[in-house]
Amino acid sequence: MERISIRQAIRIRWGWKRLARMCGLSVTDKMPTALASLATSDGKEPKPRVLVPALKVTPDAFGVMAGATCLPKVGLVEFQKAAPYLADAWRMARVSVLPGEKPGQVTLRGVRVDPLITPTVHVPNGRPPEEYAVWELGVDEFGLPVVVPLKEVPGVAMGGLPGFGKTSCVNRLVCDWAPSPAVQFVFFDGKVSHAYEGDYADLVQRAFEFCGDDLEEANRKLKELVQLRRARSASIRRVLGVKNMWHVGPSEDWPLIVVVIDEAHTYFRDYKGSDPATKKLAALAAENARLVEDLVKKGRSVGFLTLLTTQKTTGDAIPTFIRDVCPVGLSFAQKTADAAVAALGDDIREWPDASPVTLQDPAYVGVAVMSQHGRPGFIRIRTPYVADRDAARVAEQTTHLVRHPSKLLEDLIHRTGVDLNKEDPEPPAEAA
Repeated sequence: MERISIRQAIRIRWGWKRLARMCGLSVTDKMPTALASLATSDGKEPKPRVLVPALKVTPDAFGVMAGATCLPKVGLVEFQKAAPYLADAWRMARVSVLPGEKPGQVTLRGVRVDPLITPTVHVPNGRPPEEYAVWELGVDEFGLPVVVPLKEVPGVAMGGLPGFGKTSCVNRLVCDWAPSPAVQFVFFDGKVSHAYEGDYADLVQRAFEFCGDDLEEANRKLKELVQLRRARSASIRRVLGVKNMWHVGPSEDWPLIVVVIDEAHTYFRDYKGSDPATKKLAALAAENARLVEDLVKKGRSVGFLTLLTTQKTTGDAIPTFIRDVCPVGLSFAQKTADAAVAALGDDIREWPDASPVTLQDPAYVGVAVMSQHGRPGFIRIRTPYVADRDAARVAEQTTHLVRHPSKLLEDLIHRTGVDLNKEDPEPPAEAA
């Protein structure tokens, strides 16, 4: 595939000056240069020069990436208008034009094959990530990598129809972060009773806790996490010397705790009924929602990251007081526009081409939609598939890194000699 792109890049370079003039991407300069003025001896004015933006083309597996320098009256808008003609001339499925890395430059991305319908596979390398809390999602519709920073992010809400890639997307995050001792995981899988029955059977040995669809067990484990959150909040200033864990970053002694709640509607369902059993389930579900709200709203600064996945991120599946405070939202294929709005917000109505409702075709399994950070609109992302054997390999290689954060906190407090029963008379300099 890259050889084909190389041949295309050569043709683009050779024919660029002619094609640019045909597409209106040129400007006529009637002012002669100093050298041309000196060379004219018969009194005639030099011929006007036709200037064409300089173009640098780089091929890759999906197509080409080109950088062009703008000219007067030939800028970003003119390149965007000419994009369809460039796509036809370059034999590309699509050409997009974006602002360049520097002022006065534009970036042209031409894709020969649609990355969204090209399945990809991710093989974890088993090495710790170079940077903490960075989620490499996949590639967008132009073949460019999509990276989402999760530093200082309290929660992620993810929706989509069954079998369209939600769990595989979470698996990649777990497999990429698992080799780091500064990250600990806890799984809540709402569609199974035991770990070996579900999608996290291969990864459970890397987690310090696992919970199935039992509401009482989930309630107990969520209470333990909230207690840990409170203990961290009470001790962080005297142990780490800061009020926000992200000022120093996660460490082996104070790890980032990733709470994965799959099929979240299982734990928050609003049970209706007057019999004692139903009332008990309704009370547990209401308390579970309150506990998760505590983790999402208060856990960011002490090192909690909560990932919630469900089929429809409507208020009955993930309560709005939880969903609406999750800064990052993704949606795989959805069946209705209301489900798409619940996952991505009202703005998705203004971008019908990017709506997850259009992703119901089997060719789009593994394709998600999310908002563009720093730019208006939405992007579609091809997330890779992570094989079960690769997930099992990573989990087995990193199982020795599992430590319960509560025990780590106790050891850290004991080692630093901090007495939590005494009030801190003077806050640390950085906190002040």
